[in-house]
Amino acid sequence: MNIILASASPRRKELLSQIGIAFQVRVSDVEEKVTTTVPHLLVQELSRQKAEAVLAVLPEQEGDVIVIGADTVVACDGRILGKPGTEEKAIEMLSLLEGRAHEVYTGVTLLRRMVRRENAEGAAEGTLGYRTERKSFYEATTVHFCHMSRREIIDYVTTKDPMDKAGAYGIQGLCARYISGIEGDYNNVVGLPVSRLYQEMKDWI
Repeated sequence: MNIILASASPRRKELLSQIGIAFQVRVSDVEEKVTTTVPHLLVQELSRQKAEAVLAVLPEQEGDVIVIGADTVVACDGRILGKPGTEEKAIEMLSLLEGRAHEVYTGVTLLRRMVRRENAEGAAEGTLGYRTERKSFYEATTVHFCHMSRREIIDYVTTKDPMDKAGAYGIQGLCARYISGIEGDYNNVVGLPVSRLYQEMKDWI
């Protein structure tokens, strides 16, 4: 079974490798379409769009495949926080998160495409088409932040570490000094709930 990760995130690639899954990376340039602001629905919607966009362009020669799409957001006070994009936005996000708890949601979509074939007597095996199955799920983790001074926030942002991360921080890096605890899956905060992913996928591989 050919497994494809529809994400360029180095953290997701590392986590998937960590649990012994052999995979390729294919990233789509699909324009994300958001129809909800409910965090757990939003991340599943975006993960599905990413997975479907990659599957749609895979050639027949790829054979049987599983495509993994994922999306992560941070939610606090009813606000959904994605990647900051600018240092000013990162400072704003961290100022909102410091000294309190918030939730991290990661949505995952698994798409399995199976090639249907038949053997005609005296003829080569012929491809009839595809059968596609889908699973979508999410995990939520509560993260508790220590108080951060304005100087600490600015110093952290200047490291550039927050810029490509939902909520403007990475729990596995320098910002770990400001995390007092979590409730739920740590890997979910990093970007991929690999235990849940494996349990959902193991019957397919």
